[in-house]
Amino acid sequence: MGARWREARVCGVAGGAATAGYALAAALHGAWPPGAAEVAVPFHAQLWDLAHGRAPGDLLFTWNSGYGAPFLADFFANLMNPFSWPAVLLPRGQGQLAVFLTALLSIGLGTALMAHVLGRLHAGPHWLRAVAALGYGLCAWVPTVGGAAPMWLWGLVSLPLLVLAGDWCLHERRWVAGSLCVALAWAGNLYTAAMATLTAGLVLAVRLLAVRRPFKAAVRTTGRAVTMAAAGIALAAPVLFTAVRAAQEAQPESPVQPLGPSGLGGHLAQLLPGTGGGPPVPDVSVGLLGLLLVAGLPFNRRVRPRERAVWCGLLALVVLSFVWTPTVLVWHGLAIPAGGPYRVAFVLSGLLVLAGWVSLAHRPDRWTLLGGAAVVLLVAAIAAARHTVPVSTWLLLAVGGAVLLGALGTLELRHTDRRAGATATAVLGCAVLGGLVWSAYAALGGPAGATATGASVRAAYAAVRQSADWPRARTDPGPHSFTPNDPLLLDGQGGGYASGYLPTVTALLLHDLGAGWAAGGRQTASVTDPVGRALFAVRTQLADGPTPAGFTVVRAAAAPPLVTVVPPGRAPDTSSVWSRQESLLGSPVYDVPEPVPDGGPAPTAHGTSGWSVPATPAGADGTAFAAVCTPGGTAYFHGVWFAGTVSALGTAYRSDGEQPTTAVPIHELGPVPADGRVRVVLHADAVTQVPARPIGCLRPGALEAAVARLTRTGATRVAAGGHTVTAALPPGSTGTALLSVPAATGWTCAADGGTSRAPVAVLGMVGVPLGAGADRIGCSFRPPGLDEGLTVALAAAAVTALAGVLGRLRHRPTRPPRRVRRRPAERSRHEGVSGPRSG
Repeated sequence: MGARWREARVCGVAGGAATAGYALAAALHGAWPPGAAEVAVPFHAQLWDLAHGRAPGDLLFTWNSGYGAPFLADFFANLMNPFSWPAVLLPRGQGQLAVFLTALLSIGLGTALMAHVLGRLHAGPHWLRAVAALGYGLCAWVPTVGGAAPMWLWGLVSLPLLVLAGDWCLHERRWVAGSLCVALAWAGNLYTAAMATLTAGLVLAVRLLAVRRPFKAAVRTTGRAVTMAAAGIALAAPVLFTAVRAAQEAQPESPVQPLGPSGLGGHLAQLLPGTGGGPPVPDVSVGLLGLLLVAGLPFNRRVRPRERAVWCGLLALVVLSFVWTPTVLVWHGLAIPAGGPYRVAFVLSGLLVLAGWVSLAHRPDRWTLLGGAAVVLLVAAIAAARHTVPVSTWLLLAVGGAVLLGALGTLELRHTDRRAGATATAVLGCAVLGGLVWSAYAALGGPAGATATGASVRAAYAAVRQSADWPRARTDPGPHSFTPNDPLLLDGQGGGYASGYLPTVTALLLHDLGAGWAAGGRQTASVTDPVGRALFAVRTQLADGPTPAGFTVVRAAAAPPLVTVVPPGRAPDTSSVWSRQESLLGSPVYDVPEPVPDGGPAPTAHGTSGWSVPATPAGADGTAFAAVCTPGGTAYFHGVWFAGTVSALGTAYRSDGEQPTTAVPIHELGPVPADGRVRVVLHADAVTQVPARPIGCLRPGALEAAVARLTRTGATRVAAGGHTVTAALPPGSTGTALLSVPAATGWTCAADGGTSRAPVAVLGMVGVPLGAGADRIGCSFRPPGLDEGLTVALAAAAVTALAGVLGRLRHRPTRPPRRVRRRPAERSRHEGVSGPRSG
């Protein structure tokens, strides 16, 4: 019990110090970690709504975003960190605090586990393990990448957890517990778990190679590790299968240039504490102590040459894998993220801490320390020659280096003197924690962006809730003023959704109907024109207003119900955004004139592909198009990828399109004048393309008449559950019931209680054929891959449980043979027969 209590104290001190250090750095910074508001806070708001029964959807499907989108894969990706779940105990408006607490708890547990793993790797001074583990918990990756993304911070826990499972394999014990650790890592976050699993396998290989072992023992260890990993991943199969299927259906990522010309100096600078900026490079700094120990490892003669060689070789291999595109692809699951190719940096930080501990556990002598200091100075000199190194970094290197070398030298010379050793350890710990706090503060960068929990957000949330009329109609929380996921943040039913699992059908449907997108379609926005809002049953929409909070709910024109009926025999027209809207609306409402060049640099016509608009020279007139529409209507312009300024009918606005990453939505130009002439002037930044018919004019009264007809023939009652929709239709309805939801894979529908089948896609929306006539429809959504994943997980659970039972039976101690007590007479007879003869 004494040893366990001491181990708990060491790990607790390590985790507590790392947590306090990160909190102190954030407090000195004076703001929440930048980036937390963009993705993490809206998803935590959705978690709060789900837990309190306030969300219109459930774990399988969200009605908030993308006008209805699959949600389970996003839940697994963004909210499976167990430390995210206590957020439901906080007020809903404290999303930033919830994210911050999730980060603190993840950092604390990851650091504590690393302190324990260091002891399993090599025996050494207990409190020095806590000091060494701080370099992992407060590595530069934490404030720059992990702090704003608590789902990725679970990787900080997964790495030492999986290294510990590998240690159990090495000692041929706890197979079931190791499998559960693998399952916990993979269920918490697939993305970081894959990186951590690969790294843990490399650490196990290094440990097998570092010491000569019998071949059979190495084979047994490898077999245990492989089967343990397979069983653990199979236990997490619902997460894995759902995510893989969702990724297959998702909008592809935009092509990115994965590796920039950062150069040797830029990479070496990231090893130094407190550096940052410049070209994107992996944030791998583990503080000055970790760098000094790793740099001195090759000189530490107390570490066996074989062990030194394999650790140094592993570090070199991983470093090289960070700068070669094929291996960068392997680290990221064959898809380099658009946000940067160095999300994997935490695994290298973990390896640096492990390798540094190997040297520290063997009590580095003065030559080791001097050799390490010389390497650190060489790294700093090369970095300074090719990269800007802040003055604070030089100060840390000078002052911190002197303190660390003095404390390590004292520990080496007086390791038998308890008082001197305790004093040196305390000085070492304070110096390390202080340096890491300063590095974290510097890595947090400038002031954070707009908060997602301020007074404006609370006012917008209250306004959306006040006008809620779901499922009879949608309340769209555009114009996306706070985060890319405002519908989750404000609990509306909008088109905005930023997600790596956003279905392609959703992105293309909104794009084809004139909504904007970013990130190559992985971030959609709500429709902005009245016809688009009618198609998605949007009756109220959040917009900029004159209120003190800056937002008010503006009543839009009447909208049809969520389920309408499209008469049979109409083939959809997909020639333009205007014709696609009319096909779904079932009525012609637009004038779509053919534009005619009308001054300025001449555009080039490409038929149905559109027009190429030349760049406008500075001070020159822009390219003009003229068209004729019905007087009294409203003119709109859809430039899609146009980058420049658009002017027409007294309206001028900036269009920031960039093919294929950023598409601009339909924009209202103004009322058509009495002569019907609409002249649009384009000042292009560069040669860019606009559609063949970019101008559409909504005829007076046409939309109102179309909505009235759809309301009359559409659903008389709509009910929406978490992932289901039922609608009552006018008796004998024929044609196709159109559900204003993107037709993502996983929907099944039935008319009049018939057999459920996959719906038909009507220009990307869910369509239910009504046959000869139907009075009602019902649709339900089931995420692809979930059933298969549950089946595999149940089988893996049975195998794991069986292995656990067999293991306990095999290792159950056998009882000694029971001794039978004999009576005196029997004992005498027995002794007479078997005992030695007397006399």
